[in-house]
Amino acid sequence: MLYHIFYPLSGLFTPFNVFQYITFRAGGAVLTSLLICMIAGPYVIKKLTNLKIKQTVRTDGPSTHKSKNGTPTMGGILILVSIIISALLWARLDNRFILWLLAGTLWLGAIGFLDDYLKLSKKDPNGLSAKGKLFWQTIFAASVAAYLSFFPSNSEYFTLVNIPFLKSFFVNFSFFYFVFVMVVIVGSSNAVNLTDGLDGLAIGCIVIAAFTLALFAYFAGHFQISNYLKIVPVQGAGEITVFLFAVVGAGLGFLWFNSHPAEVFMGDTGSLFLGGVLGMTAVFIKQELILVLLGGVFVMEALSVLIQVSVYKRTKKRVFRMAPLHHHYEMLGLAETKVTIRFWIVGIILAILSFASLKLR
Repeated sequence: MLYHIFYPLSGLFTPFNVFQYITFRAGGAVLTSLLICMIAGPYVIKKLTNLKIKQTVRTDGPSTHKSKNGTPTMGGILILVSIIISALLWARLDNRFILWLLAGTLWLGAIGFLDDYLKLSKKDPNGLSAKGKLFWQTIFAASVAAYLSFFPSNSEYFTLVNIPFLKSFFVNFSFFYFVFVMVVIVGSSNAVNLTDGLDGLAIGCIVIAAFTLALFAYFAGHFQISNYLKIVPVQGAGEITVFLFAVVGAGLGFLWFNSHPAEVFMGDTGSLFLGGVLGMTAVFIKQELILVLLGGVFVMEALSVLIQVSVYKRTKKRVFRMAPLHHHYEMLGLAETKVTIRFWIVGIILAILSFASLKLR
C-alpha cells in the first residue's frame, strides 16, 4: 500500500524513491510485524485468557507438560494479523505471488481457527478431523496448482524440478507436477503443525526457514543474481521477500511470548498457514526440493509420526517412545528447552547447507 501511495510521488519528492527497493520495504515489513506482535501481544494473551481459550494438553504426553494445561492458545491470530497488516503496508499489492500468499494465509488460517475452536468447544484435543483438515488444505493447494498450470512462475521450467547441489540438473515431473505442488503445500502445512509441540520450537524453526527462503526469493527475482547462481529466474519473486520478512518479524515477536515457559501457544490457527506459506513460496520460486533440506526439522517430525503409526498398525510396537520426534527425546529425559534449542541449531545448519547448495554444484 505504501509503495502505491508514495512511489508515484517520487518525481515530486525524491526520497520517496526508496519505496521501489525491495530491501527497504522488507526492512519496514519485519519491523512493523515485530512491533505489532510486541505491542498487541499482552492484550491478545489477556483477551484469550478472559475468554477461557486455553490449551487442553494430551493426557498421554510427557508429565512435564501437565503444567501447560490451561495456557492460552490460538495465539496464531496474533501472528496472522501482524503479517497481514505488515504485508498490506509494505508489499506491492499488484504482485500475483503476494496476493496468493495473502489468500493462503487467510484460507489455511481459517482452517486452523476452526480446528482450534472445535478443540475448545468440545474440550477434545483432536479438534477437526484429519480428513476434514486434509480436504480443505487440498482444495486450496489444488487451486494454486491449477493457477500455476495456466500462469507458471517460469513457463520454460514449469514441470521441471531442480535437484539441490546438482548444477542445471532437473527432473521433469510432467503431468504429475500438478499433484507434486499439492503435496508440497499440504505436506509443509501439516509438517509445521506436527512440530508445534514444545515452547518456541515451531516458531523458531519457522523464522529460520522463512528468512532463508526470503533470500532465495530475492535471488530468484533478481535477473543478474539468478543468472550468476544458475537458479531458475522468476519474474516478480523478489516481492515475496517482503512478505517473508513480515513472517520473520511476526515470528520473533511471537517467540517473545512463546519462549519457555510459554505464555501463549499459536495453535493450529498459526501453524497450518505458516507451513503453507513456506510450501507456496518454495513452489513459486521453483525451489521445491530445497524445502526438504531447509525444512529438515519439519520433515523429521512428520516422518516420525508416519513411521510410528504405520509400524504400530502392523506390529503393535513403537519405533519411538512417543511421536512426534521432539516428544521422543523428552521421554528419553532431555529437558524441553534443550530439545528446542538443539532443533533450532539443526535448523540453522540446514539453512547454511541450503545456501551452500547454490555454490556446491
